[in-house]
Amino acid sequence: MSAPPEVKAAARRFAQGYLAKGFKPAGLHCYTARDGAATYWRMRLKHPGSGEKVIRPIHLNGSGYVLGEPDFANKPKPIYRLHEIAATEPQQPVWWVEGEQKADALARLGLVATTAGGANDDDRRDFEPLRGRRVIVWPDNDDPGRAHGERVAAKLRALGCTVEILEIDPLGLPKGGDVIDYLAAHPEATAAALMALARRSVGDATATPLAVGPSEPEALLVSAAAVKPEPILWLWRDWLAAGKLHILAGAPGTGKTTIALDLAATVTTGGRWPDRSPSPAGDVLMWSSEDGCADTIVPRLIVAGAERSRFHFIQGVRDVEGTRPFDPAYDVPALRRALGSIAEPRLLIVDPIVSAVAGDGNKSNDVRRALQPLVDLAAEYGCAVIGITHHSKNTKGADPVERVTGSIAFGALARLVFATAKMPDGEDGPSRIFTRAKSNIGPDGGGYRYGLAQADVLADSTIRASRVEWGEALEGTARDLLAEAEIAGEDTAEERKDAADWLRDLLMAGPLAAGEVQRFAERDGFKWRTVQRAKKKAGVVFERDRFGPGAKYVWRLAMPATEAPCMPCVPSLESGTHGTHGAHGPESPTDREWF
Repeated sequence: MSAPPEVKAAARRFAQGYLAKGFKPAGLHCYTARDGAATYWRMRLKHPGSGEKVIRPIHLNGSGYVLGEPDFANKPKPIYRLHEIAATEPQQPVWWVEGEQKADALARLGLVATTAGGANDDDRRDFEPLRGRRVIVWPDNDDPGRAHGERVAAKLRALGCTVEILEIDPLGLPKGGDVIDYLAAHPEATAAALMALARRSVGDATATPLAVGPSEPEALLVSAAAVKPEPILWLWRDWLAAGKLHILAGAPGTGKTTIALDLAATVTTGGRWPDRSPSPAGDVLMWSSEDGCADTIVPRLIVAGAERSRFHFIQGVRDVEGTRPFDPAYDVPALRRALGSIAEPRLLIVDPIVSAVAGDGNKSNDVRRALQPLVDLAAEYGCAVIGITHHSKNTKGADPVERVTGSIAFGALARLVFATAKMPDGEDGPSRIFTRAKSNIGPDGGGYRYGLAQADVLADSTIRASRVEWGEALEGTARDLLAEAEIAGEDTAEERKDAADWLRDLLMAGPLAAGEVQRFAERDGFKWRTVQRAKKKAGVVFERDRFGPGAKYVWRLAMPATEAPCMPCVPSLESGTHGTHGAHGPESPTDREWF
């Protein structure tokens, strides 16, 4: 259960002393009643150097959120994820582990899991909701963990439970190893595979034998009535979804990596997206095999206004054999462990995404098998993933999703696919298009015009880097927008002048929706591309008529300078957002969240 803002704010307040000592947030876990109502929260912090852990409960009383557990009036305290246990069928097994993070890891696989917290937290817990159920106990690989498992098993057997204690010695876990360590070493593990482990590892002689043999897989069914509907969580509404895979594809030279870094800069500061909507602040990770960190990526981050302390490069992997380069095709388990040390992983960039495929990038099965760990990782941490790639050659005019290089599985597995294209050079200078070619979870089509500009990184101008300058919003299908960008215009200066005069006359009476302008252009014999290129000459701006549901984009004549009211200098949709000129600044220094 995601913590509401007021709980996060309280946790940040209570954690300040520990954060100052170098501790990092490791979790904020909600203990619920049977109906799902929050009872109290447990804040967990960990020091990355010493490994020291700090756990503090938080609850709501008459004066607000305070440290400590609520007064249970001599009643036993609830076990973790109680509302999920109450919603499942009695015959469904429940896994008991030591710690909320481990229960969450099993729950993400589709298993029902619970805990009392730490190895010494099983005293005064309410085990009654587990009465008569089959419970699989997975202890940590140390003496306190084994003792905890035996105590819990004894209490459960007293309630008529069928208890199985997982034998952990054959699992090859290190000293103190646990569920999370096992899953990190076996990223392919599924709920069925863990149930098979339990069937092979029955430590209680009184346990009821299972109807299926150890070699037969068991299908686990979950009633739809037990699944609580959840909304899509957006970093950028309808464009960038938390926990989902995105593909950003386009021709070379269209600035795909620069766009990705601009989006990353927005996330690191909690800034504004091209439509001026706010972004939640968070951390960004990037792996790139094509651009240097010091001479390319960091300069682009600086001119984009990024908060660099929240941007992390994935540079290598350390194992028993030493340090080696990170390989996205094999090292996702190592990345999973690293993500656990990041405060708020919001965005992961993989450039190029084809490097994550160890097999044949043109074979659907190989691509799906290779990308699935990244998809699972995104869902596990609620982190959006952007994979950067190219368009295949000689595919102009084809469906934009089918133009993604390699197997169609790249576009099929991603929930959103973006495309970029370069416009022909015109009197307004070079221009590019960023469009949404596919979305399984929201609207598709539409896009934004953008340009690439060079900016000074240092005051003495010895280092320059490219940045994105966002322009007007665009309407239409991705296929039409790309076709418009890739077919050179045939209009002349005289035709553009005629179109500009026509536009001024058309909009003199007031603003019109973009679709209406296009309809009138076709009626009066003007090519739509010519009208679009004449817009600036005519003094026309393109903007939302309002915000919120039902908003649409309109064309209107800009107000003459002599009539314009005095207003503060704020970037508009027409001028775009420009790197360090306020595009990514947070609303206030307190906008960043630790949990």
